[in-house]
Amino acid sequence: MPDTAAVMHVMAGVLYDAHSRVLLAQRPAGKHLAGLWEFPGGKREPEESPSAALRRELREELGIELQRAQPLLQVPWQYGERRLLLDAWLVDRWHGTPQSLEGQALQWLTPAAVDAAMLTPADRPILRALQLRHPVRD
Repeated sequence: MPDTAAVMHVMAGVLYDAHSRVLLAQRPAGKHLAGLWEFPGGKREPEESPSAALRRELREELGIELQRAQPLLQVPWQYGERRLLLDAWLVDRWHGTPQSLEGQALQWLTPAAVDAAMLTPADRPILRALQLRHPVRD
C-alpha cells in the first residue's frame, strides 16, 4: 500500500532573463493540471540536494546548465491526497538557451503580465512573491 502521507519534494526554477521576464512552461495533455502554466522543474530524488535536483531538472526539461540560483520560497501544497513541497529558486544565470525538451509550450512574461488564473494553484504563491519583489508602479 503506498504511503499517501509522503510529501513529494518538487523543485521549481524561476528563470529571469535580461528583460526581467520569467519563463513559464505549460503542463502537457495527459498530465495532472494539463493546460495550466508553471515554473519549470520537477521532482527531487531522495538522494539529491535541492540545488542538484534543480540543476538536473532544468537540464532535462530545458537543456540549460544552471550556473547560479538562490532559494526564493517553499510552498507546501495538497492536491487531493497528494502532498507536495514546491521549492522555488530564483535562477539568474545559466548556459544555453531554454528550449522545450519535453514537448511543453514555453513563454517569457514579466511577473506583472502573468494572470494568476493561468498558473497551477501551487505556483500562484510564487507569482505573488515575485510581484511583491517587483511591484508595478504607476
